[in-house]
Amino acid sequence: MKILHVNKFFDLRGGAEFYLHDLMARQKKLGHEVHVFSTQADKNLPSVDEEYFITRYHYDRSEGAGRDVKKAVNFLWNKEAKKSFSRMLVDIKPDVIHLHNIYHHLSTSILAEVRQSGIHCVQTLHDYKLACPNYKMFTEGKACERCKGGHYCQAIRHNCLNGFLPSSLAALEMAGTKFKQSYERTVKAFICPSEFMKNKMIEWGEPSGKMVYVPNPVEIPGHVSNDRGTAPYVYVGRLSHEKGIETAIRAFARVPSAELEIIGQGPEALQLQRLAQELAPERIKFLGFLGGAVLADYRDKAKAFIMPTVMYENSSLAILEAMAAGVPVIASDIGGIPEMVKDGVNGFLAKPGDVESWIEAINQMESFSSEQRLEMGDAGRGIAKQNHNWEKHLKRLNEIYLG
Repeated sequence: MKILHVNKFFDLRGGAEFYLHDLMARQKKLGHEVHVFSTQADKNLPSVDEEYFITRYHYDRSEGAGRDVKKAVNFLWNKEAKKSFSRMLVDIKPDVIHLHNIYHHLSTSILAEVRQSGIHCVQTLHDYKLACPNYKMFTEGKACERCKGGHYCQAIRHNCLNGFLPSSLAALEMAGTKFKQSYERTVKAFICPSEFMKNKMIEWGEPSGKMVYVPNPVEIPGHVSNDRGTAPYVYVGRLSHEKGIETAIRAFARVPSAELEIIGQGPEALQLQRLAQELAPERIKFLGFLGGAVLADYRDKAKAFIMPTVMYENSSLAILEAMAAGVPVIASDIGGIPEMVKDGVNGFLAKPGDVESWIEAINQMESFSSEQRLEMGDAGRGIAKQNHNWEKHLKRLNEIYLG
């Protein structure tokens, strides 16, 4: 089968890109001819399709009036993307088009080309952009559904994209997209990595018959660390407000027997470091950005992995990787997390943003013997093997590709 993936980034920026590259490699190994359409960047991984990649604009900063006007126009309707994508469809002639994140950088201009081609098209919903202008359903420090029912002006009123112009453009783009039903008329199946995502999209008025639940996959290591459970609790991820790390720090500070290692970078790093220094300087450590085997070593030895998010997590790869490594999890009871973390089975759930609830969950884990925690980790590894293995994932995708 000839498969064309479409994503706005082709460098390893986040979970969607890691998934994309892993998926493409595995599909090639199965004998499929795999192509990709994306934007140009110095850090892109090599691709035989680079000649079709288009200009990447930086929407996170101002670059002068003229450049900013051009960016705003392309945000709504990218002519370069439309033209290059059309040429690629003619040249490649794919059997199926698999969309990922296309908004802003590629725009809905390419959807017109998909419809005109008549090629079967599916899309993985890595975030909530199909319904929400800022794609997170999160603003002003908490989960948000103010735009439900088409009230996209709320994105401007609440400054959802950190500025009047980007918030206005996102609201305008969303209103136009929904008025024309651009995605809904083009995509034959929306692949939802969590039941929560599927149900939330239907609740917001998206076509229920096109929503398909396909759990995210994770690589299952052949063995677990011999040192499981011997190291402090660990958090891995972005240091930003929606990740709820302040709640975790305040909770761990009040559980004297528990130590926490925080791995990652982000806009709240200094603020969180000051808080940890004030409350528990000897027990809460910041390790900065780590990757590869070093990161895996810290995670795989941890007493438990924590995910204190206060936003609607879809299907966290970080949690799945911890489960696959046989590490128990303490996580917020929000979004798609309860579908992965079964309270009392492979970890504990706590109320998002609630310090007392987090203290209770940490104390529960602390009350367990090392053997009990290993059993929890084994249970999580079993769930990952059963529900999140790549073989099942690829088989299900192939069925969806064939319609």
